[in-house]
Amino acid sequence: MLEQKDKIKVLYIDDEPNNLISFKASFRFDYTVYVANNTDEAVVQLRQHPDISVILSDQKMPDKTGVEFFEEIRKEFPNPVRILITGYADIESVINAINRGHVYRYIKKPWLEEDIKSSIEQAYKFYITTAMLAVKNDELQKAYNELDKFAYSATHDMRGPILSVLGIIDLAKNTDDINETRAMLDMMENAMQKLDNYIQNLHDYYSIRRGEVAIAEINFEDTVKDLSDIYEVSSKMSNVRFVKTVDQQETFRSDDVSLKIILNNLLSNAFKYQRKGNTDRLVELKVEVSKGMAVITVSDNGIGIPENSINQIFNMFYRATSEEVGSGFGLYNVKDALGKLGGKIDVSSKQNEGTTFVVTIPSK
Repeated sequence: MLEQKDKIKVLYIDDEPNNLISFKASFRFDYTVYVANNTDEAVVQLRQHPDISVILSDQKMPDKTGVEFFEEIRKEFPNPVRILITGYADIESVINAINRGHVYRYIKKPWLEEDIKSSIEQAYKFYITTAMLAVKNDELQKAYNELDKFAYSATHDMRGPILSVLGIIDLAKNTDDINETRAMLDMMENAMQKLDNYIQNLHDYYSIRRGEVAIAEINFEDTVKDLSDIYEVSSKMSNVRFVKTVDQQETFRSDDVSLKIILNNLLSNAFKYQRKGNTDRLVELKVEVSKGMAVITVSDNGIGIPENSINQIFNMFYRATSEEVGSGFGLYNVKDALGKLGGKIDVSSKQNEGTTFVVTIPSK
């Protein structure tokens, strides 16, 4: 027998007290049964118990018919499945109600227990299917909205560097000055690097969305060394001290690809958003693994994040600053990857002093 909390919740409406008693006595072990002597009581029950999934109502009642009641409650209570109990004389009105979608089905009077049980079970299946469809529709609408925003931003951000290069090429055609040509080549290189960064972030985004998590043992010494090889060049070119420490005394299991996406994006931002006049630029990466948790800290003494932007930086396409051109994907990808790993991220920042991200990830 199902536990009380797992039973199908049914509301039965009838103006005959004996019928209410009989219904509740017959089905109290099979379902959670609520009863109402009139439509006003029924509305009270529906408001008190929003998880009622099936409503059965007698057609002939003093204040209004069952069909009229079902039509009235459709807007406030659209989810419960409606079943009408009626005699042969009411068949035409019942058929009209079914055709107009007010009633799922009808049961003839006098009803049989087998008919009631069968109708409730079928109605509940319909209720569950409809509820699942509503959830899927909501998910589809959110996906559509995200895709619409993505399409607009992607075309805008990818065309920007391309148009810049085309404009520079047009200027280069009309100059013979080697110094101007070199300056133009530098501008073209910068534009292409921004485009490459954007495409890499797109790749990360779809790697997270489409890829399955592959759990394996993680050696953070190796992971940090791989990233060091990439960022040592940036460190030297931008005159940024890159300090790395790893303290791993135990086995840690996670998804290597997701971890590298998280670290790469956080380090990329730390190097990118440095203060231009600062002579002591610093990016620090610290990894500590203990008691089944990895705590990764990425900090810098760069431009920082405005206080009013802290809560928005993980949104897709959001850029907290215009000092550097970003894709608006990086931190969104970090949050997405952490969702797959069951991790969390905290951020603290002060403008013109720097930013610290602390990532906590459990071992799998």
